[in-house]
Amino acid sequence: MLSPHEFASLILLKETPDRDDLNPADLDALLEFQFVSLEKLTLGRRCLNLTDQGSFFLRAAARQT
Repeated sequence: MLSPHEFASLILLKETPDRDDLNPADLDALLEFQFVSLEKLTLGRRCLNLTDQGSFFLRAAARQT
């Protein structure tokens, strides 16, 4: 189960995938649950992408409210 901080981070990533201000522990959890993927770009930059599983989780959570 995601913590409230991890859930908020997932929502933020959906809206703005190029965020670099996320808590590393929250990001690690999202990567572990395979809700996001990490793509390393040139010059040390990274791109975080919501996976299909992450999108499904957010849609399911939205239906519960």
